[in-house]
Parts: sequence; structure tokens; C-alpha cells
Amino acid sequence: MPTCPLKRRRFPVSAAPAAPREPRKEARRRQFQVSGRPRDERIALQVEGEGGRSPGTDGEVFLGVDVGSVSTNIVALDTAGEVVASEYLRTRGQPINAVQEGVRAIGEKLGPDVPLRWAGATGSARYLTGVVIGADLVKNEITAHAVAASHIAGHVRTVIEIGGQDSKLILLRDGVVTDFAMNTVCAAGTGSFLDHQSARLGIPVEEFGELALKAKEGAQIAGRCSVFAESDMIHKQQVGYPVEEIVLGLCRSLVRNYLNNLAKGKKLEPPVIFQGGVAANIGMKRAFEDALEVEVTVPWCYEVMGAIGVALLTMEEAPYMGESNFRGFSLADFEHSTSSFICSGCSNNCEVVKIKSGREVLACWGGRCGKWELEFDSPGGGMPRG
Repeated sequence: MPTCPLKRRRFPVSAAPAAPREPRKEARRRQFQVSGRPRDERIALQVEGEGGRSPGTDGEVFLGVDVGSVSTNIVALDTAGEVVASEYLRTRGQPINAVQEGVRAIGEKLGPDVPLRWAGATGSARYLTGVVIGADLVKNEITAHAVAASHIAGHVRTVIEIGGQDSKLILLRDGVVTDFAMNTVCAAGTGSFLDHQSARLGIPVEEFGELALKAKEGAQIAGRCSVFAESDMIHKQQVGYPVEEIVLGLCRSLVRNYLNNLAKGKKLEPPVIFQGGVAANIGMKRAFEDALEVEVTVPWCYEVMGAIGVALLTMEEAPYMGESNFRGFSLADFEHSTSSFICSGCSNNCEVVKIKSGREVLACWGGRCGKWELEFDSPGGGMPRG
């Protein structure tokens, strides 16, 4: 069993300062140069080690799976915590199919001779994913993103994460999460806002970043609500604003919405890390730097940080686990059905999700009291969770 090279972390823990991390090789800490590159249905990221080969492919690897409403991100880490292979896919409302495709692709990249020992799941569909892949660890998104940011960026103090349907703000001190906030109800503070406006402008969202960098001032566009923002954008088009000024205005509108909803009463201190799919838009990086008046860093692996975080946590817990529950790369053949029912055990009337394979009930979750999670050997019961 491999010895985990990472110090044990718990969120939250006492405020005792963590030992300073040893300097990482410059090749590992290089920043990804964000550009308006095309994004197809599946984007593969690969980190090359010394000598042009992937690091750690001759040893054990750990799998991290982050499934959200828009994207599914999967990474494999070696025992040094370096990325061996990764996959970025569109979820398209079918999380199980996306997980199956992504895990199969990771298996093809690793080859048959690389032992994958343990697996972890995170994201909004983490419990479902945990059942499908046989996860040994299920963790919440805040913990996963915080661990990944600390691992990649060292002494990070502020983590900005914006995805397709939600956004997060995480504050850390000495590697410990001290505060966080999430926005899951307002589209104006998420990537879907830019997707919608790009469609109206007739410009691919991948080109927003380069256009925003060409702007001088940026049009003033409302950031409180996506409906009002669209009205403002239409007005700016009608009075003849250049498209690049409108695009920068949209980026700043999203930033204002994010800061107004998530950063109220919070002090955002550098170093600041910007991650999530929206970090691909370099115009958003500029807008955050203008608003915060500090440098904002986009890590090279901005799209898959959640998956990296849960893989690191799984690696950390591995010495204390028994035999892995991971189903292997053949899980692409996993057949399932999902349904729900209303629990009548009390006045809460919780909707409980049930997943079955054939006639066997694999897991239930969704109730407030947790009794259904405990009744089955599921991500809510048998596996470590957080």
C-alpha cells in the first residue's frame, strides 16, 4: 500500500498554521495560458513529465471524478500528486453516460499495466457517481476545490470558482477553509449567463476573452439580474456600442453579480486563484483584476480542479481504507435505472432518489434525516463522506 506524501488535512480544523509546503518544480507550477481555443465535446488535458513521458504511469494512480450539471471532469493522479491523465466532457443531462465515457477514456490512456487503486467522487452528482464507479470517498465540492487550490498554488487565500450553473467563493488561511459561499439560484453569476448572451450576439463564447481584451472602457451593463442585463445589452447594441465593449461589459456584469452575492462582508485577499470552466475566458480574468485590484491567477488545470481535489483526498485516506470499492474501467457496461419516491416517515415529505441495477437497489439518498442512506450500503452510508 503506497504511503501518501500529503499531510493530513481536515476542513475545518484548528487554526494552527500548517507547515510551509516545499517548493514545487517550475514545470508543475506553470500557469495555463488561457486563450479562446475551441472547446469540443471532450477536451483532454495531459501533463508531461520529465523526458516527455507522463509522470507516475509506472506506479499506482488514484482517480478523481467531478460531475456537475454542465461538465464531467475526471483525473488520474500518481502517488506524488501529479496529473497523469484527465478528461473534460459535457454532461448534457446524462451524468452516468458521461462518467462511463470519461472513465473508459482514462483507462485507455493509462493502459492495462497501470494499477488504479482507489477512486473518489465530488460535484453536484457525487452520490450518484459514487454508486456508479464504486467510489471509496465522496466529498463536497468546497472541500475538493480548496484542497486542489492549496495543492496547486501553495499559499492561496482566495478561490474563485465559476461553473456553468453555480459559483463558489472559498477563503483559506494557512491551508484551512475559514469561510465560503455558493450561488446556485441566480444565472447572472454563472457561466450560463455568458453562454446565453453569446448566442444573442452571434459570437461563440470561446471568443469572448480575446474580444474583451480589445475593449478600452467596457459598456455599463446591469449585473443584478440576467433579464435586466440582456435589456441593457440590447440597448447598447441599438445605440452603436462596439461589440468588444459590450463583451467586456458583460464580463464585468458577471463579476459584479458574483461579488455582490458571494463576497458580502468578506475580505478577498491575494493570492487569488480563478478556476472552473469560466476561467477559460481571459476577459473574466481581466474583469476580476479590475474589480479586486489584485493579480488573479488561472492555474493550468482550471477545468478539473474539483476532480484533482477529490483524488488528492482519496490518496490521503487510502492508507486507512480497506480494499477498494472501485468497479474498474468496465463500469462502462454498468446498467442502471433511477427513480424517486416521497418518504412518508414524517411531515417533511422528502423526495428520496433510488438507483437500481436490475432488481437490486444499490443506493438511496435525499432524505433530511439520513435513514435511507444508512439502510443501504451507499455513498451516503458505507463510504466516507463530507
